Amino acid sequence: MALVYCRECGKQVSDQAPTCPNCGAPQRAAPIAGARPVKSRGAAIILALLLGGIGAHKFYLDRPLQGLLYLVFCLTFVPAIIAFLEAIAYALTSEAEFHKTYG
Repeated sequence: MALVYCRECGKQVSDQAPTCPNCGAPQRAAPIAGARPVKSRGAAIILALLLGGIGAHKFYLDRPLQGLLYLVFCLTFVPAIIAFLEAIAYALTSEAEFHKTYG
């Protein structure tokens, strides 16, 4: 058990405490078992632009089968074109919609 500082009053509280015993402010929620980590939309866009031809963005977004298809067909340059279009789609998607789809 470690001690952290309350976000509201600055007093030390346990990192396991749901609320601050001093001011009652809610603390950061503990990660839920089995929850997916949050993926960065910016990282997905950059990976799609720079390494999309080999499917790096698909592996990053936890789509390994699609990433493997990109890797298999990378010599045809078709995955690079599709990845470029996907980078544009990621850029035009709202942050909330992106996180709802990819975590």
